Amino acid sequence: MMTEATGPARARQQPFDVVTAGETMAVIAPDPPGLLAPGPVHLDVGGAESNVATWLACAGRRVAWVSSLGADPLGRIVRDRVAGAGVDVSLTGTDSQAPTGLYVREQGSVAYYRKGSAASRMTAEIWDHPALRGARVVHLTGITPALSPSCHDLVRLALERRPVAGAVYTFDVNHRAALWRPGEAAETLAALARRADVVFTGRDEAEALWGTPDPDSIRALLPEPPVLVVKDAHVGATAFGPAGRVHVPTPPARVVDPVGAGDAFAAGYLHGLLDDAGEEERLRRGHALAARAISAVGDITAALASTDRTLEGSS
Repeated sequence: MMTEATGPARARQQPFDVVTAGETMAVIAPDPPGLLAPGPVHLDVGGAESNVATWLACAGRRVAWVSSLGADPLGRIVRDRVAGAGVDVSLTGTDSQAPTGLYVREQGSVAYYRKGSAASRMTAEIWDHPALRGARVVHLTGITPALSPSCHDLVRLALERRPVAGAVYTFDVNHRAALWRPGEAAETLAALARRADVVFTGRDEAEALWGTPDPDSIRALLPEPPVLVVKDAHVGATAFGPAGRVHVPTPPARVVDPVGAGDAFAAGYLHGLLDDAGEEERLRRGHALAARAISAVGDITAALASTDRTLEGSS
């Protein structure tokens, strides 16, 4: 049974800046980091779409995260954690017949417990809610279509039919090999990416998926999106779009935990997009937030700890 959740209410007359949709799970990790064993653990939450939403909310943007959670303690923890960052969770439902997803992180590995989760039962009906009207950006990732056929349809129909009229539709490839059957991911993710307005992908994941070793070959494979952003870890980020080919090197940063860097980059870029900043400044903001994300353990720890709500390009 699905019910609409309660959460921090926004001023309904003001449309959202960004809407994200996808699964967020509870996360268990050893404390201190290492191998999981009896004793202290760190319990938090993680999900690509809610990570982006959290960073943007911490920058003062009006953001909604749309998903489904189980009617269980982990669902409560996830909802409270995301809402506590200022993200509107009023459109995230509760499914009393399915659990909240969970993953366990330990040194060198991640184990997922998400099959049959509440989020995997989402459908394209989420786009029917009138509160989504007027949103400026709809942000999706390649994780969601891997969760179930209904979740694939949720993303595909969003990119094909554009249910939130006038929004910019952004898509982060976010390839998670463990979620796909062999041979499925490459064609499916390329087809979805070609329908988006802005596409984010890592150079390494694109090479693994499509055999494209550099930004220019990725652009040759995906010429359709008006903007393509290729992230290359320590090298830099390259954007292809109306401004031509724009490259911004990755600034030096102290790496504590690389998890969540890509989501923070996407949030920084979208923060610049919402300000109508130039392409170079959008990439700089992406780098700046990614640098903050990797400075702390956990997907959104640095975002929640930040007191700087401008999140400009200079770090």
